[in-house]
Order: sequence, then structure tokens, then C-alpha cells
Amino acid sequence: MAATKSVMMPLGTKAPDFNLPDTITGANYSLQDLKGEQGTVIMFICNHCPYVLHVKQQLIDIAGEYSRKGIHFIAISANDIKNYPQDAPDKMKQLMGEWGNPFAAYLYDETQNVAKAYQAACTPDFFVFDSDLKCVYRGRLDGSTPKNNEPLTGNDLRNALDNLLLGRPINPKQIPSIGCNIKWKEE
Repeated sequence: MAATKSVMMPLGTKAPDFNLPDTITGANYSLQDLKGEQGTVIMFICNHCPYVLHVKQQLIDIAGEYSRKGIHFIAISANDIKNYPQDAPDKMKQLMGEWGNPFAAYLYDETQNVAKAYQAACTPDFFVFDSDLKCVYRGRLDGSTPKNNEPLTGNDLRNALDNLLLGRPINPKQIPSIGCNIKWKEE
């Protein structure tokens, strides 16, 4: 479980578009299809990462709470399924069923091009975009990890979402997420 930090896309960056298959419905969706009226959270996650599993309940709770306020949550997995078959699309669909399908979609980035466009580095890696799809937050959920005793609150992400909804500035001093590295394909 090697800890990798997020790269931290520059604030103000326009969200790269995509067209990816949703493992829940089988349909392909673009960013335009899934974006929220008030904002959009794009999360790079995977099925087996202990960091993702550690924050599972907060992800479900935050998505449920803020989806009702017009912010959509899009999960994307870009892991190499040849070497990590537990992250394959059929397993992704199964996991979302177990989690109660809390997100607008759980997309599979087979080419890993979307992960590269977002400069995603780890799971989980969070990106928040405003209604114009400009990056206003990228970083961690909160300070809790599987190896420390910090409480799991989701406060960093929640504060960014609350400020976005209230039209307040979001503190530009943001802390990188930390998690397992994305499992890149061998070239």
C-alpha cells in the first residue's frame, strides 16, 4: 500500500471532457451528460484500494447529501484490469450495487486517457468543478487515512462544496489527496 499524493490540477482549469462507459447502466456518458447544475465532483477511485474503502461511507453520505443540492458525483476507475482484475467493469458494477449506487455514474477509463487528462495520480483523487466546469477544488476528502487515527469527517471536501453552493471563495490552500497510485498499464 504505497502512498501516492495527488498532482493538484491548477485551479481554474476547465474540466476535460470524456465519453466513457458507465459500468452500472452500460451506456456511454460524456461530462456534459453527467455534470451537475450547481457543480460536479469527479473522483478517481477503484474497487480494491484500502484508501477508497476507508472513506467509503463518507463518499456515500456526501454524494447523497450534495446530490440533492445540484452537485453530481462521477466516479471513474482507470486501473489496469489485466494486472488488477478485481477492478474490472463487472466488479465495478457489483461494488456500486453493494454501495447502493450513490453516484451519477461509475465510469471505466480503459485507455487511461481521461485519468491522464485530469492529472489523476491516486485513488481516491477528488476534483470539484463549478457550474461552468472550472476547477475550484482538488485535494483530499479530509486528513483521515487507513493508517492514522484522525476521524473520518469529509470536512475538506464538504467545506469546498458548501462554499461553492453559497457562492463564497474556496480557500486556494488545498491539501493533496493521498492514496494508492493509479495502476497504469505497462507501455
